[in-house]
Amino acid sequence: MAEIVNLNRVRKAKARDAARQQAAANRAKHGRTAAERAREQEARARRDAVLDGQRLDDPPAR
Repeated sequence: MAEIVNLNRVRKAKARDAARQQAAANRAKHGRTAAERAREQEARARRDAVLDGQRLDDPPAR
């Protein structure tokens, strides 16, 4: 005898899988990993420290 299948569950599972695939594609297309963000933040901090160390005089007070 055939197995009974709840069509609503199948439909919803299919929609969830499609949403997961779309999310993965969007992450690959637009996102950056946490390691990339941390590396960029560290590079920015080093660059700012070097620039502040090279400063000839204090910036004018406002």
